[in-house]
Amino acid sequence: MSGKALGHLYDNVNGEEETRICKDIPESACKHLPRNYFAYLASNVLSKLADELSSARLVLPWLFASLGAPIGLVGFIVPMREAGVLLPQLFVSEYLRQKEIRKYAWLAGAAFSGLCLLLVGVFTPYLSSTVAGYTTLLLLLAYSLGRGVCSVSAKDVIGKTVSKKRRGTLMGYSAGVSSALVLAIGLWLTFAERAGGDSLPFILLVVAGILWFASVACFSRIVEEPGATEGARSPIEAIRENIGLLTDDREFRHYLYARGLLLSVALAPPFYALLAKEGNDSTSTLGWLILAGGLAGTLGGPIWGKFADISSRSTMAFASLASGLFGIGTALSYQFGNSQWLQSPIAQAFLFFVISVFYAGVRLGRKAYLVDMISGDKSAYVAVGNTIIGISLLVMGSLGFLAHSLGPSGTIGVLGIISVAGSLVAWKLREVSG
Repeated sequence: MSGKALGHLYDNVNGEEETRICKDIPESACKHLPRNYFAYLASNVLSKLADELSSARLVLPWLFASLGAPIGLVGFIVPMREAGVLLPQLFVSEYLRQKEIRKYAWLAGAAFSGLCLLLVGVFTPYLSSTVAGYTTLLLLLAYSLGRGVCSVSAKDVIGKTVSKKRRGTLMGYSAGVSSALVLAIGLWLTFAERAGGDSLPFILLVVAGILWFASVACFSRIVEEPGATEGARSPIEAIRENIGLLTDDREFRHYLYARGLLLSVALAPPFYALLAKEGNDSTSTLGWLILAGGLAGTLGGPIWGKFADISSRSTMAFASLASGLFGIGTALSYQFGNSQWLQSPIAQAFLFFVISVFYAGVRLGRKAYLVDMISGDKSAYVAVGNTIIGISLLVMGSLGFLAHSLGPSGTIGVLGIISVAGSLVAWKLREVSG
């Protein structure tokens, strides 16, 4: 599409009044604003869709079950997916501050992420179940490292190439379009009983990998002006300066205690996915779960957001309590009740929808709380918090080995008890909203 056509489209999308405002970006970047806007939009939609098709909460647990990998490894899927993103951020952010052009870091991270997903989808079906499980975890960790580079560099690139008054709209469009595509895929799979069969999760991983390379092609079209490199420090210097937050800020430590316990909510969805596959491993069941997860994100976000504006502390505490009680109830139903009614795909989708809604509440609440708790520069707190939580995730991932003796439902019950404890710790945090 020509530059003139892109300009007209940009005006139509953002409204005719003051569409070419350039705020908080270099003046030389203004002429590239329409091109950068749509390049970033297309890239973000594709990468978000790739993330959903390789979901650590749903698709990867389903893939592990299809491989016949040891069930205890499922507990490490979310930790490996998240820890690789969180742990190196302090190093990556300081390294990027030394670079004038930062889009190349995103391109490298995205291409590496896509390659890792392709390797999982193409090669692991031919390995023995145990070897395939461990290989997938290692590739997932590598994938998340690439995602971590993308996460840090993307914020810098959008800050230099898209006007401040247009970034929110851009992110809103990308979230809306990607959510609609996820729902469409879930709806198609729900009614396409033979679409892929047992190979479906591997097909989804391959498609996700291809989408990452398509995202690279779009992101490469962004024109980024050289940026400042002043203030760059070595990662070791950054660690020395920021680690003091743990010893000096008691309130921050309390928040990290609560957030560490709330990880139990993030670790629970993969075991709900395993429950669903045990009950009915058809393609339509996976389609129902994808639909449920997509609806939970679409509906839950705005609702929890309004609650978080009133009290972010209460939001994460209530969502964690509800998640814990729901998990305990699910475990008791499977262990001592008549769980036959839970075997249908619709019932399993309902369970996954509910836990996904509560997960969205915990995630949004704890993010809003950190922002409200800290005044001024939040980057140091975010970097330190992410590092500590990344380590905690790897430790809590070992709870997945409980599934060997307790099964998925028993593990859900244990995680539910931890979630209730996390909610009690969160309730004791200082109120910072309002």
